Amino acid sequence: MDPTIFKTDEITGVYPDRLNEEDAWKIGCATARFLRSLLRGYERGQAASQSLCVGRDMRTHSEAIAKALIKGMNSTGANVIDIGMIDTPQMYFAINHFGTCGGVQVTASHTPAKYNGFKISGLDAKPISGDTGLKDIEHIAMALLHTKGKATGSIESRDLTAEYKKHVLKFLRSNVKKMKIAIDASNGMAGKMVPAIFGKLPIEIIELNFEHTGKFKHEPNPLIESNLAELKKAVKKNKCDFGVCFDGDADRLMMIDEKGNTIGCDLMTAMMVPYFLEKEPKSKVVYDLRSSRVVVEEIIKHGGTPRRERVGHAYMKKALRDSHSVFGGELSGHFYYRDNFYSDSGMITLVHVINIVSEANIPISELISPLRRYHNSGEMNFTVENKQAKMDELARRYSDGQIDHLDGVTISYKDWWFNCRPSNTEPLLRLNIEAKSKELLDEKLSEMTGQLSEPE
Repeated sequence: MDPTIFKTDEITGVYPDRLNEEDAWKIGCATARFLRSLLRGYERGQAASQSLCVGRDMRTHSEAIAKALIKGMNSTGANVIDIGMIDTPQMYFAINHFGTCGGVQVTASHTPAKYNGFKISGLDAKPISGDTGLKDIEHIAMALLHTKGKATGSIESRDLTAEYKKHVLKFLRSNVKKMKIAIDASNGMAGKMVPAIFGKLPIEIIELNFEHTGKFKHEPNPLIESNLAELKKAVKKNKCDFGVCFDGDADRLMMIDEKGNTIGCDLMTAMMVPYFLEKEPKSKVVYDLRSSRVVVEEIIKHGGTPRRERVGHAYMKKALRDSHSVFGGELSGHFYYRDNFYSDSGMITLVHVINIVSEANIPISELISPLRRYHNSGEMNFTVENKQAKMDELARRYSDGQIDHLDGVTISYKDWWFNCRPSNTEPLLRLNIEAKSKELLDEKLSEMTGQLSEPE
């Protein structure tokens, strides 16, 4: 087994060269052992089930990988509930719906078709990351010498579509107006879930890339601007109220306004702040530290308490749960909800946006326009061999600013700020800059590019 498939928050590798059915069996065995071991001494109203949920995405090899994963789980005596081809957020629902000790979604999310992998969740759908058990699962899996073992556990197949639809649509308000939405499913799981959930609402959906062909018309990553080109054309051509592009496993999304302009996910978070704080006055809202200052300003303006957190879904979910925040937004397109098991959901985010646009009675561009108060660089990557030394150098260079080290180094001034954080897997530093004016942004971007660019 190739140890490089184990990332910070998930397991991902090229199929079958780096990740295959044998690896899946070992990971299934290791995951079942680890998650079931956590139940020892665990008490709540009734003992948590020792069963596990397994789901998969639409990739051509996901079914075979899932079957091998389940066999590995069964070899430990664990019973498995197979919920079939689903979007990743449905896994979080299933774990809580059935009360299992965890579950695994077979998916490689937004990566090309040749990849596959696993997203692992524990009890109550808490994420299993490097800090909370993924390293333990890696050690167990790497130590297994064979994939033999009598399958003493059972397999039960369940279709949760109706229950999941009911859960998602419970957030839809009753006064939704008729509207037209262009949706790019990126040939991913939104192509199955959007018709199943939104098909009978007073909403006309312009469908793009809903087919599951084993290939992606464009990379299923909505954060890459070029992947939004087809959606932008469809929004303008069909005079849609807005557009949505989902990633491969439909836990993330990007929004396009009615004019065909991309809406940054931090602006999405800011737009949603008054909507949530109106219902939950004085609540906390979690945001990732790359987000525009407008997010904090809107939270405070509407009487909430901002909770700043480091980048990554495991950190965001933990912060949401620990602070009992009403919701949270991440620049990557993940949006998290207290009333969705402190987990993210692309489908529930779409429901909330439908509510907001319906109730506002003005175009979404007019909701966003007042929030475009700053200018930002977007995330830029720089190849740097000694990442910590370079960040220390930046801290010394900008020591007259307000400095913190929550995730990399963030240095703030009155009229601009930046965050520089390291990649967990590559010799890269990721830079985000925001400034009050375009001129100041260009000046600081040129200045910092010179400092981060290393001679070839």
